Amino acid sequence: MQRARILHNTTPHWGTVRDGAVELDCGDAVAIDQACWLAPAEPTKILAVHLTYQSRLTEYKAKTPPEPSYFMKPPTTLNGHLGEVRRPHGTRFLNYEGEIAVIVGREMKGVKPEQVHEYVAGFAPANDVGLHDFRHADRGSMLRVKGQDGFLPLGPVMVTADEWTPDQGFTLTTRINGEVVQQGDQDDLIWDYRYQLADLCRVITLLPGDIVLTGTPANSRPMAVGDVVEVEIEGLPVLRNTVIDWDVDLRGPGDQPETSANTLHVALAIPEDEAERRVASGEVG
Repeated sequence: MQRARILHNTTPHWGTVRDGAVELDCGDAVAIDQACWLAPAEPTKILAVHLTYQSRLTEYKAKTPPEPSYFMKPPTTLNGHLGEVRRPHGTRFLNYEGEIAVIVGREMKGVKPEQVHEYVAGFAPANDVGLHDFRHADRGSMLRVKGQDGFLPLGPVMVTADEWTPDQGFTLTTRINGEVVQQGDQDDLIWDYRYQLADLCRVITLLPGDIVLTGTPANSRPMAVGDVVEVEIEGLPVLRNTVIDWDVDLRGPGDQPETSANTLHVALAIPEDEAERRVASGEVG
């Protein structure tokens, strides 16, 4: 089943996609090409994982950590299919990260890995957008980098866990303007969704609607204004968004965007020593 959440008569509504339309739970129907898509989840929290794909660890020449580590994104990061992803004017390092999102179906606390699937509502493609011009400012929290409004396109639908699961194998593909820029599969993933959710719910109660982002493979790179970004998980509908220039004044209290060595290292996968050399010499183009 494909569950969708759309804006209908100025109000969010849930529905099911059938025969080219979203059949709303309220009884109305909206043609797919007329739908205003919202993210298909209503989370109390969004949890995301750091390095979980071997290809990404290899790209950064990093050792495999003994266990996964996590950060949080606010619910206000949610964005829908066909929504605009805003790059603040004057910034340069707005990266895509194609991911599989897991949406929790019922309360989870102390659930074992082999039981996790029973608690999952469904899955959806996601783009864990990050603005690495703020990499120096977050001191590891990822709040400014990953937590800005609209920095989590998700959807277009949630495919329910009885219809699709990563357990059957998957290919995750990110495209920019039709060109494949990122790809990974189950053999590249170190810790699957069962492990991650079981790990998290040992210490954090996961509630219905909560989202867990399960990581991204190698080759996350900056997006340009005008780019059409697609995230596709084989077997699920494609998530598509467009990057726009956001004419916003970020001056005021707090850290300002800058190109730090960590920016270049993470956003472009440049080795740390080379990134430090470039920043010191002013070669940050």
